[in-house]
Amino acid sequence: MSHGLAAPGRLNPNTMSEAETALQPSFPAEHGGQFMESGAPVQEAGGILTIDLSAIVANWQELVRRAMPSECAAVIKADGYGCGIEPVARALTSAGCKTFFVADLGEARRVRAVASEPAIYVLNGLLPGTVQAYPDIRARPVIGSLVELAEWDAFCSAHQWHGGAALHVDTGMNRLGISADEAAALAPRIRAENHGITLLMSHLVCAEQPEHPLNERQMKLFREVRLLYRGIPGSLANSSGIFLGSSAHCDMVRPGAALFGVNPTPSHRNPMRTVIGLQARVVQVRTVPKGDTIGYNATWTAKQASRVAVVAVGYADGYPRAASATDGAPGAHAIVAGTRCPLAGRVSMDLLAIDITALADHPIRRGDLVTLIGSEIGVDDLAAAAGTIGYEVLTSLGRRYHRAYRPA
Repeated sequence: MSHGLAAPGRLNPNTMSEAETALQPSFPAEHGGQFMESGAPVQEAGGILTIDLSAIVANWQELVRRAMPSECAAVIKADGYGCGIEPVARALTSAGCKTFFVADLGEARRVRAVASEPAIYVLNGLLPGTVQAYPDIRARPVIGSLVELAEWDAFCSAHQWHGGAALHVDTGMNRLGISADEAAALAPRIRAENHGITLLMSHLVCAEQPEHPLNERQMKLFREVRLLYRGIPGSLANSSGIFLGSSAHCDMVRPGAALFGVNPTPSHRNPMRTVIGLQARVVQVRTVPKGDTIGYNATWTAKQASRVAVVAVGYADGYPRAASATDGAPGAHAIVAGTRCPLAGRVSMDLLAIDITALADHPIRRGDLVTLIGSEIGVDDLAAAAGTIGYEVLTSLGRRYHRAYRPA
């Protein structure tokens, strides 16, 4: 799905339900009474995803404050953590963000198309045969091996390109990056010659666990490597790393998930603002006799005569199947008519069922909207119910939703 923003105008209030009316964001006058939308028409969509760009900007500004005087970049890979890379890049650029990190060249092109000035680093490194693309779009590879460095050096020398690159040093992740010993051996040559290295970086392994000994070990090793690369800015801290204190901040911090509302301090209250809301449309309300089961594999049994709302969102839309409810293990919840209600049975490809028996006196109708993610059920809450992390919930957000963007 394209995340280019259209502005077709507000829905006709005479044809909207009360829930739909409440869903519509309020926009400033410069939007001419219109709001930014993409995806399926709201009347046809099984799910409605609201993305608050102002909350993303506010989260970035809060992390800027915490990291001062270090620069605060923004990691917007995976389509802006599922929120749409173009609108996110636009909003953060307007707010003053000067450096973005993405996963690959395709994402770099999308950011450059809407943000002409910021530096763009490509985290997955220099793939064979791709080197010419970097000057074409003014992007910078994050170099993670000696082979990549040799290829980059040869290209820069042959074409007199000085657009910059990051050198990734592995301090414990054992994923990408040259070793600390390789970095030490390279340092005299890189300092003596102009290799165009504009950033020295590494990546924390356990930053969301402040007491984990690997944090201090990585920070110490990176400090030692940085001493060999004086004059080149350093970057170590991710979202959670910012909360480890100034010793992790270096010259630049690189928050990602925290920008989009994931809690960077899981053992404490979330300091980030909520960014996304997900509503699902009721397609049927039905009564299930006591003893009957709901959904595939008959894993959930009605313990009493029950009322169930079936809504048009499933795992094909990124709602995790692992959040299903069984007789032995409760699953996730939804907010229906202001009440927290449990799921009933398996989450299927296009549908899930919600037990609304507790709402016996409340009329729930076909076409109503229920909340699957919002201020009362955050991405981390849904992730916990599914045995995963908020990152996965965000980046799995589906292509069939109607998307409504609250402007920054």
